[in-house]
Amino acid sequence: MMETFRNLTRRKLRSILTISGIVIGIFALTTMGALAERFNQQLEGGVTYYESNIQVGVPDGQLVALLPLSKMEAITSVTGVDAVFPTYSFLLKPGSGFSFGGAPESIVNRIPQQTPREQPPTSIAQGRDLNPTASREVVLGSKLAIEFRKHIGDTFDLPVKPASAGPEFVNHTFTVVGILNPTGTAPDGFALVTTPDARTLLADSLPQVIQRSVDLSQVAPEFTVYGKPGASIGQLDEIARQINRQVSGVKATEPSVPVNGFKQFAALFTTITTAAALLALVIGGLSVVNTMIMAVSERVREIGLKKAVGAHTGDVLREYLMEAGFIGLIGGVGGYVLGFGLTGLINASNGASPLFLITPKLTILVIGFAVVLGSLAGVLPALRAARLDPVTALRTSN
Repeated sequence: MMETFRNLTRRKLRSILTISGIVIGIFALTTMGALAERFNQQLEGGVTYYESNIQVGVPDGQLVALLPLSKMEAITSVTGVDAVFPTYSFLLKPGSGFSFGGAPESIVNRIPQQTPREQPPTSIAQGRDLNPTASREVVLGSKLAIEFRKHIGDTFDLPVKPASAGPEFVNHTFTVVGILNPTGTAPDGFALVTTPDARTLLADSLPQVIQRSVDLSQVAPEFTVYGKPGASIGQLDEIARQINRQVSGVKATEPSVPVNGFKQFAALFTTITTAAALLALVIGGLSVVNTMIMAVSERVREIGLKKAVGAHTGDVLREYLMEAGFIGLIGGVGGYVLGFGLTGLINASNGASPLFLITPKLTILVIGFAVVLGSLAGVLPALRAARLDPVTALRTSN
């Protein structure tokens, strides 16, 4: 009786340790997977954007990064071009740059005719869109609204003055008239202004000698070019090449160049994070194998009795596989809950810049993987149990 109690105690202890191993592995897979999901969401936003248009800037080596607006007409005449818009973009916080959260927070001009073409699409959650004829209005991305605690009717000085800025730093007071719906991508960190206001900000960013020598109402830093509706990335690449051949003084970037860069980086990051999590899971899987083998060794008599009263090999096999799968399920749910809780706490502490993204796909993946892991790890012990000869098992146990 005492020996049976000790065996049961040891079996429960091993099961707890095994489940703990799987919990740790699934916890790692959940957190690393959520990190990859969030990062890939940002990268997919970049892919969506660059797949939808062609970026045209100044040729390599040109000192002044300004394009005459007259070039827009020449670009429009290129076969396949449907529309061209001047693009103005400035760092919201001068001196900042890219971060893990994605593209830098930026001030961008918003043109009503261009808005329906933009990818990923944006829409107003609160307030209204910009009045093209008004001055000093701004529509904020959801991330900026949270970060700076801005509401409709509040004022916002743009660009944001750095702590290290000197007395020569210039910014302007804007009124918040709208806040965008969250997209999970770059527009969440955009402050959208009218093109005339963007030109004012452009003037502030240029040396005095350029401000005096250039009519800033007739230039733009970049153009955004759109092909005909439904144009593929291959067709946009060809349009970019045609622009470079037909229009002098500009450089069109083939959209496939940044798109391929985003995709390769996403694949590399996912591989690294998944490999790290899988290493922890392998350790958890080995602990399942060990636990199930020991369980078979301790339950030889039980298995022999079952077979002696008519239990088939398949019945024993199913029983042990189900037990291993159940251990995987318990560990998987426990690890997922811990990962979900931790990522939620970190996101909450980060406020407007979440680092993790839990998706239904990730949830199904990690819990399903835990069950499969437990079941596969239990195959060898289950086969060993199923193949035990009942007479030998009973004799050995005695």
